[in-house]
Amino acid sequence: MPPSPPFIDSATGELDTDRLLYEAIPIAKLIAAIGAIAVVPFGIAFLFGFSIFAGLLVLVGQFVVAVGTGLVLLYVALRALQLANADDEQIGE
Repeated sequence: MPPSPPFIDSATGELDTDRLLYEAIPIAKLIAAIGAIAVVPFGIAFLFGFSIFAGLLVLVGQFVVAVGTGLVLLYVALRALQLANADDEQIGE
């Protein structure tokens, strides 16, 4: 028997919104945390206006966003592998 698609209730065939929210909320929290960290250097750079220091702070903010994006992508890939392995273990039972 082929494995059921993720986030689909196998009994009813409908979208499992509880499971979907369970997986989406940690991702949203991670994105919000990275955004909050990135706002600090961008906000300070905005206060300084057009200066070299502001330019450096913009670069720091962009670096934080880039690293944060990588962290989110790694989290999503790792979580997808965990879910795939959990489905494989259930099939073997």
